[in-house]
Amino acid sequence: MFWMLARHCLLAVLATTTAGAAAGQVAIGGARIWNGPDHTRVVVDAEGPVEHRIFALENPHRLVVDLIDARLDGGLPEPAAGDRVVAGLRSGIRAGDDLRVVLDLKQPARAKSFNLGPNGSYGHRLVIDLVPKADPARAASAKMAEPEPAVAAPAEVPADRAPAARNRSSQRDLVVAVDAGHGGQDPGAVGANGTREKDVTLAISRKLARRIDAHPGLRAVLVRDGDYYIRLRERIAIARKHKADLFVSIHADAFRDRRVRGSSVFTLSAGGATSEAARWLAERENRADLIGGVDLKARDDILATVLLEMSQNATIELSGIAASKVLAQLRGLGEVHQQRIQKAGFAVLKSPDIPSMLVETAFISNPSEEQRLRDQRYQHQLAQAILAGIVEYFGEYPPPGTRFARASASAEGARRHRIESGDTLSEIAQSYGVKLGSLRHVNRLYGDRIRAGQVLIIPES
Repeated sequence: MFWMLARHCLLAVLATTTAGAAAGQVAIGGARIWNGPDHTRVVVDAEGPVEHRIFALENPHRLVVDLIDARLDGGLPEPAAGDRVVAGLRSGIRAGDDLRVVLDLKQPARAKSFNLGPNGSYGHRLVIDLVPKADPARAASAKMAEPEPAVAAPAEVPADRAPAARNRSSQRDLVVAVDAGHGGQDPGAVGANGTREKDVTLAISRKLARRIDAHPGLRAVLVRDGDYYIRLRERIAIARKHKADLFVSIHADAFRDRRVRGSSVFTLSAGGATSEAARWLAERENRADLIGGVDLKARDDILATVLLEMSQNATIELSGIAASKVLAQLRGLGEVHQQRIQKAGFAVLKSPDIPSMLVETAFISNPSEEQRLRDQRYQHQLAQAILAGIVEYFGEYPPPGTRFARASASAEGARRHRIESGDTLSEIAQSYGVKLGSLRHVNRLYGDRIRAGQVLIIPES
């Protein structure tokens, strides 16, 4: 009897010890895979912070991830058939308490891993980014990257529309980089009915890009053209790679008060510009970036600072002008949240040589505006309003050597009419004996909306 009692006590102690050990382990809820155009991201969901070790093996190629003192409570996903990097995932127990996850690879890949804390949508996460080693350009840019969610670049443009081909023309097209906010595992704000900001911004961005491409003298570059995340600074890098003349980031705002509504347009704040200048100057010895056509690496500290400030000031001034044109068009579309251009230190606005703006199209947290953002017709209207502002800006401030500059020069000797209160576009066309369509075309107008004080170019009758 004694030995039986002792045996039961020993089993109880062992069971308690085992349960205690399991309870002390970090529970892994599973994993998710996101495929970008040039990388694969694996996100491991955990109930708390998890320590990990990561190393690669060959013959065959695989990546081993050891999660210290962790257990797998969920399942592992199957990679997509078209995944360029990951062929499969499997798991096992290592050293009794550790969880080993093995990623079978289709080709050698460079891996970068980092932990992310909880946000509004997800809990603790271990993020693993895999970039094929055969992509040296992408690998080089990864070394420059800050340790935040990662990168994807859009597909290359056709050779006949590439920047090098454009520059051979004396009247090149103006390039507008259209950036759809968020994407991939970052949904952005989510409306009460489940509308995700990343879906809305991509839909509007695609519509805007199509309108830009359809307008003579303009060409669009979609920074994100799918459901994947791009690191904030990489968005700027993509715009600069395509030699963009303007950068427009599309978002949908959110606020705890669901009654708040309206559009807003942001440009870079003075504080954001100062911090960015310090960053560029600190990195100039390791980079060959050109600021306004000047290589900062070849300049001393004082001259480099002056040159960078000059470039930034000109860019910020043009950003404000372009943003005011877009805001005026959005004001005609409906209610705006702020009547003036807002200033902020958003990372995507920090290009020192590309005029940039961030458009908050509406409040996705407002039920009525969420419904409008889901509506295709309203998305078209937003895209049209943004395009109208862009066209007006380039019409007044055309970069040299572009088709807009040529049109502006040819219009210098044309007749002009300053609009007064009560004027209508049809009456102006009739009084000068010109066609209404021609008047709209020369002045890049969409519809018949005009304002007092505006100067119209009168085409030849």
